[in-house]
Amino acid sequence: MRRLLPVLLVVLAACSDGDGDGRQASPTTTTTSPPTSTTATSSTTTTSTTAAATPGTCPPPPPRAQPPERRPQYALRLDVRLPENAVVGTTEVRFTPDLGIDRLVFRLWPNGPRLRSAGARLDITAVQLDGRPVQWQVPDLTTLEVPAAVGAGRTVTAGVEWKLTLPGPTQDRISRSGDAVRLGSFFPILAWEPGVGWAREPPTTGFAEASVAATADFTATVAVPSGLDVLATGVPDSSGTWRASAVPDFGLSVGRFTTAAATTGGTQVTVGVHEGIAESPRPYLDRVVGSLEDLTRRYGPYPWPAFTLAITPNLRGGIEYPMHVMQGSRTVGRTTPHEVGHQWFYALVQNNQGRDPWLDEGLASWAEARIEGTLRSFATRTVPAAGRGRLGEPMTFWESRQSAYYRSVYVQGAQALAALGPPDLVDCALHHYVARNAYRVARPADLVAALRTVFPEAPSTLARFGVRT
Repeated sequence: MRRLLPVLLVVLAACSDGDGDGRQASPTTTTTSPPTSTTATSSTTTTSTTAAATPGTCPPPPPRAQPPERRPQYALRLDVRLPENAVVGTTEVRFTPDLGIDRLVFRLWPNGPRLRSAGARLDITAVQLDGRPVQWQVPDLTTLEVPAAVGAGRTVTAGVEWKLTLPGPTQDRISRSGDAVRLGSFFPILAWEPGVGWAREPPTTGFAEASVAATADFTATVAVPSGLDVLATGVPDSSGTWRASAVPDFGLSVGRFTTAAATTGGTQVTVGVHEGIAESPRPYLDRVVGSLEDLTRRYGPYPWPAFTLAITPNLRGGIEYPMHVMQGSRTVGRTTPHEVGHQWFYALVQNNQGRDPWLDEGLASWAEARIEGTLRSFATRTVPAAGRGRLGEPMTFWESRQSAYYRSVYVQGAQALAALGPPDLVDCALHHYVARNAYRVARPADLVAALRTVFPEAPSTLARFGVRT
């Protein structure tokens, strides 16, 4: 769902289970052909300028944009200490801003109101800048500021030592249920939007992801108690170190997992079900593989070498992170393709989820509907008056309208795309959007520009639903 980047209605990446009623579509069998070959990449990001579209046609998408070369480099060291009910860690990041800055801004999402009230707490114990201890301040519970005068194009290395106190069982991205631990949006992360600056959207009390974080590389060394396993963002080695390239965040799940694995299109897929959950990982594995293959054909190849899914207790729906998804029991139905859809709409094409939550949730709902064959169901659902025509509102708007959030953002987002025209042409236009905006933080104007490639009236169509560009 959703993390970062998502701020606890912003802690990054998470999706609710829908209307909150826990309903799941019946599992379906998906028959697919082998995925298409990997799309070539280009070294630059495509601009939003588009030529007029010929009605009823869709030109071939451009080559997919490449990750930025000077992206942040994170080294995480994590020690999960269950006897202390804590995770002790260090975040070290090499950062080269593309704009001049006078400080570094890290977000501390576990201190947001939703998780804080459940008992989570992230405490900073020390900060270093280029190897030297420095003063720092926490102007609010979810923000760490480190004074640092850094010119555009100059690299600075910051190290933050911290301790995370775990909550008990929660319906959220940070949770502990016995030996099962979910860790999402749990460490200090730079809130940088390239070309814009620091993203400081406030956390809310709802269930959503963190605001924004730039595409980065992660190396995470994870220590857990004996007998426990880890599923996480990235690819592990024998020493317990996970590596992920060109992703905006890092998430992991700890537990005693029964696993099943498969390979599709060069991607290693692993599903783990925590002990005590009376389900097999195999149906989830089949749904993940089918969804990856389906969405690869629609929007271009899944860009990373691995994908993991952890089924853990006390979670009604799903929460997305790049290359790693957390789901609860009995969510093999529509939740699974929705969360896989987020690998394109949030993990690959990022957005500020505090500012533009519909850009990932509405598009992931569209992807879900295309896999599930449920566009008609989305189209016939009623959007509450509180959210009708307000699709483009930020998370702060939905703070006091949480009962309307799912239908107004998830459902209305899919309805807005359906209003454009034939679904196959919408998919083609979304392929253009993915290719042009991969590895960057997209805005509504970027989506509208891609849609205009196929649907010249896209700006006015989406404006009826409340999309502002």
